[in-house]
Amino acid sequence: MALHHATPGEIVNIRPLGKELRDSKNATLLRSEHLQVFRVVLIQGEEFSDHAVPGDITVQCLEGLIDFRIGGGKVQRLAAGDLLYLNGGQPHALKALEDASILVTIYHPRHLGKDPVNDHSA
Repeated sequence: MALHHATPGEIVNIRPLGKELRDSKNATLLRSEHLQVFRVVLIQGEEFSDHAVPGDITVQCLEGLIDFRIGGGKVQRLAAGDLLYLNGGQPHALKALEDASILVTIYHPRHLGKDPVNDHSA
């Protein structure tokens, strides 16, 4: 069964998951030729090691608390309501200090066919 991706004009719920967070999975909410938006669910202590994506990205913390490191730089703490922007290709890593969910938006100048939600090899 194919996963549902939002269509133009469709309202998408990105409210905090609250008590349902631990039972939720990462999900791509929309995908077009140049844009991908997905929710990543992180359980306290979970980490994504250094990785990068080719397109510009935003990371918005919807709930919880995460430490976010860009390259070898300092760690920045994102709490619910915080938004971070990165240029394409910038290595970054993150760690959940609490159960958290984040909204990631990637601009693909040309679609490369990779799915950053499920492919962390980038």
